[in-house]
Amino acid sequence: MMQGRVAVRDQLTSAGLRPTRQREALGQLLFGGRHRHVTAEVLHGEARQAGISVSVATVYNTLHQFTQAGLLREVVVDGSKTHFDTNTSNHHHFLLEDGSVVDIPGGELQVTGLPAAPAGTKVVRVDVLVRLGRE
Repeated sequence: MMQGRVAVRDQLTSAGLRPTRQREALGQLLFGGRHRHVTAEVLHGEARQAGISVSVATVYNTLHQFTQAGLLREVVVDGSKTHFDTNTSNHHHFLLEDGSVVDIPGGELQVTGLPAAPAGTKVVRVDVLVRLGRE
């Protein structure tokens, strides 16, 4: 998944996003290593640490733009905290006690017996969040 600056620019362009300086910089942080789950606050901290001048609002907006473009997957925890997943494949998640999110590898969990979708709609994706606690 390691990508250079040109690869991030190409990825943004292919997704229909204009490769602005801030999008490229945030994209480099997001897509420059292994798959991960980040919150806007964590990414903002990483950006500041890397010397990237960007507001929290811009980080939120960029994460939502990346999600709408299909570059990220949104994982909502408790309706109040959102993690953004660089792995957009079909998979589910564990929620750890510390609030972090970890992938459940695809195929290890199967969802069956879904109800019929209401008229005029279809099931697009099923998200399962398995909460873990101490034994």
